[in-house]
Amino acid sequence: MTTLTTSPAADVLERLFADAVRTGEAFRARMARTPAEGRDARGSVDSRAFYAAAKDTHLAVSRDTARLLYVLARSRGARRVVEFGTSFGVSTLCLAAALRDNGGGTLVGSEYEPTKAEAARRNLADAGLADLVEVREGDALESLAHDLPGPVDLVLLDGAKDVYLDVLRLLEPRLAPGALVVADNADRSPEFLAHVRGDARYVSSAVGDDVEVAVYTVG
Repeated sequence: MTTLTTSPAADVLERLFADAVRTGEAFRARMARTPAEGRDARGSVDSRAFYAAAKDTHLAVSRDTARLLYVLARSRGARRVVEFGTSFGVSTLCLAAALRDNGGGTLVGSEYEPTKAEAARRNLADAGLADLVEVREGDALESLAHDLPGPVDLVLLDGAKDVYLDVLRLLEPRLAPGALVVADNADRSPEFLAHVRGDARYVSSAVGDDVEVAVYTVG
């Protein structure tokens, strides 16, 4: 029996996955109607505009990735976790469940949209995990620049892909030897991939179609 697979956390997680399907379908339909002038040369919407438009959309990790996060955090024996891109708290819940089962710890999450941050806090409270998590609002490059628990055992990158590398570089001085860095949708951040695959301090591997897991080998 684990915190992740038993009530109340499991019940909240199922609700959030159902909400993610519903809001995701509506969001994709809305984005398909975004005019060409709202997109860049690659056909993508500006990241800030994208996340503003997605303020009611869960943008959650997949079920497989959710379980992977729990497995990685448990295996690492993580006690200190930092998350970039909390959204409504699906990944946060899985990581916090691992912290609970590891005997406790601290997760600092960051979320640009205040309404999502508040919803995540409610969801974590419903799951019985709020005491392990601090969700900070605003730009992650500011909110994660101070007062972090350390050394950090695991980092999850799941916010704006164009700043994955900036966030990782911000956190690198705080990483514990053997820390894990997990990036969802990593193929959308080529600069990040080049860094963790080319820097001798990391050993990195793709997991599935869109997740990268790197070990920080310093120490």
